[in-house]
Amino acid sequence: MYRVIVWGLGSMGSGMVKLILRKPSKLKLVAGIDIKKPKGNADVGEMIGLGNINVPYYTDPSLVIKEKAADIVLLNINSFTKAVFKEIKMIAEAKISCITIAEEMSYPWAQEPELAKQLDEIAKKNDVTILGTGINPGFVLDTLIVSLTGVCLDVERIEASRINDLSPFGKTVMETQGVGTTVEQFNEGLKSGKIVGHVGFPESISMIFEAMGWELGRIEQSREPIISTTYRETPVVKVEPGMVAGCRHIGVGYDKHGTEKVRLIHPQQIHPEIEAIETGDYIKIYGDPFVSMSIKPEIPGGKGTISMAVNMIPIVKDAPAGLVTMIDLPVPRAIANV
Repeated sequence: MYRVIVWGLGSMGSGMVKLILRKPSKLKLVAGIDIKKPKGNADVGEMIGLGNINVPYYTDPSLVIKEKAADIVLLNINSFTKAVFKEIKMIAEAKISCITIAEEMSYPWAQEPELAKQLDEIAKKNDVTILGTGINPGFVLDTLIVSLTGVCLDVERIEASRINDLSPFGKTVMETQGVGTTVEQFNEGLKSGKIVGHVGFPESISMIFEAMGWELGRIEQSREPIISTTYRETPVVKVEPGMVAGCRHIGVGYDKHGTEKVRLIHPQQIHPEIEAIETGDYIKIYGDPFVSMSIKPEIPGGKGTISMAVNMIPIVKDAPAGLVTMIDLPVPRAIANV
């Protein structure tokens, strides 16, 4: 039985709570943390619309992140290593392992090597394990690719794409993808950093290079607006014809000789079906043999992220102490309802 704290109870964290409650023989939810102020004493279930489940809810992490208060914390508060460093450090120093869905934490050495080094040292000192994972990065465009290369005698290069529907996501995602902007506003947003597209290509590419034993020379990224020819609408955004419906983001990894080895393509937009765009996950490994895999429609991003975080709990708890990545661990698998 693994005792779990869920920190961050938005759509992903709430989904993790619900999944944990479906696995009572293996997992026990001991607390939830978020910034939303309750009226009086609160219960996690009440805060996410489940009713009372007898699990305490906190807005002050210091009241619950104490030495060995749980076996693991699922952290769902930000995408960037710098933004979650303090919280992960707090968790590890309380001698609690951590799984975070912060995209950059899937391979923090790619962009924050000094912080990654510090977290690895803190985790080892406190005999705990830290992992960043999710659907992407964490699985589709890195871990799954690496696994598929296991059937190859040799691999020359890799190309993979994830074509998905942004419609279920909220306002923040729409803003970072540039949905609902004009082309001019999109380009200005790229320059200012307000529009970032997908977070995680440097991490996924670096992870693949390490797994394949290739020496990474450089990574190049490009972001282009996906311009709608029709009217599209979600609960949080409206897109007129000629406006931006999403972002086509490409990341390319070159080896030390300047040879392209990894190309990852990630066009994301709202209601792609309106313009006859089929969603899906596609991987092509150019080698001996040539491997081509397609999953249609795409693995749902929300369910996939929730499942990866929860299902990795037993594997992380059995892993050596330190900061680890998905390629350091056994293959992920669902926790059975037994």
